Amino acid sequence: MSIRQTSGRGRLFDSVLDTVGDTPCIRINRIAPDHVTVYVKAEAFNPAASVKDRLALNIIEAAERDGRLKPGQTVVEATSGNTGIGLAMVCAAKGYPLVVTMADSFSIERRRLMRFLGAKVVLTPRAQKGFGMYTKAKELAEKNGWFLARQFETKDNADIHEATTAREIVGDFAGQKLDYWVTGYGTGGTLAGASRLLRKEMPDLKIICTEPANAAIVSSGKPQPRDGIEPSGSHPDWEPHPIQGWTPDFIPFVLQEAIDNNYFDEMLPIPGPEGIAWSKRLAAEEGIFTGISGGSTFAVAMKVAETAPAGSTMLVMLPDTGERYMSTPLFEDIPEDMSDEELEISRSTPSAQMAAE
Repeated sequence: MSIRQTSGRGRLFDSVLDTVGDTPCIRINRIAPDHVTVYVKAEAFNPAASVKDRLALNIIEAAERDGRLKPGQTVVEATSGNTGIGLAMVCAAKGYPLVVTMADSFSIERRRLMRFLGAKVVLTPRAQKGFGMYTKAKELAEKNGWFLARQFETKDNADIHEATTAREIVGDFAGQKLDYWVTGYGTGGTLAGASRLLRKEMPDLKIICTEPANAAIVSSGKPQPRDGIEPSGSHPDWEPHPIQGWTPDFIPFVLQEAIDNNYFDEMLPIPGPEGIAWSKRLAAEEGIFTGISGGSTFAVAMKVAETAPAGSTMLVMLPDTGERYMSTPLFEDIPEDMSDEELEISRSTPSAQMAAE
């Protein structure tokens, strides 16, 4: 076998923002059932390491194009983390100040990443849930004349997934069949936008969506209380769950498009601990590092695979990297110090021994 070689991308990039999108579809080789072929779309290959880089870029550039965002104007948004990190990258590259509102229940590394990228992070009480941070962002925008990104309502969110995510999938599977596409939802932009095109280009594709088992607000069938396109309060069936980035405590207006137009064939709930378990397996057995949301999406794909016809091909969305989950239950059983097995390995040779505690 010859050594691997690379030859560059064949172009030079004018900005980090030009590297958003074109994330790879990677085959799962060791943990998928033998009767199906499973690929994952690894959104951690985006420059700020999540699928939210796509919507962050389009929200800002669409607002620039139509004059809603003025030069030097402060941008403000409510986020569980990934959209805020994406917006921080975009705003840093373009020179906009950014203020993010975020419930203090989300991982500490997320707020530190946003601050590292130059954003200001205003924390809101976890007891007020996602609706609390959402309301805070609206108040700050109104009081200060800031540009509110509105990831939960703006068409610019879903539009970018129709224009990029879905087109990448269609292009990558050109000449090959794809039977299942599996995704979760946060704002609903990935599901709504990509499904528009996938329904047209791949009419036999089964679109599977998933949500936390203890916050299955879409599966409940209960409508979201709204004031126009905005939520007017929390959904009655929502409960706190460990799948950060998924399912806020309201049904976003962006997601409502997918619900109203039957863009998905099934909505399957998944318990958070199952997502954590599959995230760990993807890392330890495939070398693919994703967070709880990616593990949860993959967990649902494995359930679908149990009854999928032999020869089926699946594509699973992995929204982000696992590094922004270090302070969450995903890493709670990963020790800092050496285990007994590691100590035994160390003591098997005489040099560089750690002192006994």
